[in-house]
Amino acid sequence: MQFVEELVVDEFLPTVRSLLAGELRDRGLTQSEVATVLGISQSAVSKYAHGDVATNDRIAADERVDSLVDELGAGLAAGDITPVQALIEIEILIRELETGGDLLAQLHEEAVPELADHGSSFRVHDPENDRRTSERVLSSLRRGLRILENASGFAGLIPAVGSNLVACTPDASNIDDVAGVPGRIFDVKGKATVPADPEFGVSEHVATVLLSARRHGATAEAAINVRYDADVLAELEEQGHETAEFDESDDVGSSVGAAIDDHPDATVLYQTGGPGIEPLIYLLGPDAEAVADDVRSLL
Repeated sequence: MQFVEELVVDEFLPTVRSLLAGELRDRGLTQSEVATVLGISQSAVSKYAHGDVATNDRIAADERVDSLVDELGAGLAAGDITPVQALIEIEILIRELETGGDLLAQLHEEAVPELADHGSSFRVHDPENDRRTSERVLSSLRRGLRILENASGFAGLIPAVGSNLVACTPDASNIDDVAGVPGRIFDVKGKATVPADPEFGVSEHVATVLLSARRHGATAEAAINVRYDADVLAELEEQGHETAEFDESDDVGSSVGAAIDDHPDATVLYQTGGPGIEPLIYLLGPDAEAVADDVRSLL
């Protein structure tokens, strides 16, 4: 009898720690500093560095593992990511790889082939698990926020009401299915400031725009609002985005829906303001990282 958690401990963690230790050493950290960051002993770091710890080639070769190790290595070395944040990102990747048909699920079913033949309706590796879906959304949102925080000049695109980067689950139907930044993102002395980790159900306005667009056929699962500027709008159009205007003085949901009905391929929505209403641009995309990349392309 082998649990998937044992596979994580015996195969996944040694592999990721080995890769991450090597990445941090390559970025100039001392053995002592690597040990502190990873929460392991210096002797363990030495073993990882000399290849004395067995690793799993399939895990090491996975593109997502490689990408995360590179991202965490850069963030930890620069101090942009804390060890706790790195731990969360690794935990989220583990949950993703445990879903049905994915890498850890495959390795587990290979180790325990009887799982595949089990006749019960219960599936150990269920890809539709709600918790895993939520974790994937939050993980994407955190990565998108890091892109924005590290994007020089993003603060200049933040409107007076603040920005919010939001992302939703694939079957989102209400605000509780949309994650965002509690308190929004604000420009504090020229720096984009994210006051708290993303949560579900904390965004109302940008979430409403995203949900309304989806109800009228948009496939986007993430959105952000930035300040309105005619030059910014023109740049987005030049980059290939279809834009659509809506009237925010009216019911936002209905206005956004009408705009999408008229422009079903629109990935940028905007309103030019009115009495007491700040003009804004909304970028829509498949996930938070893609939306953040679109914003970064404007800088």
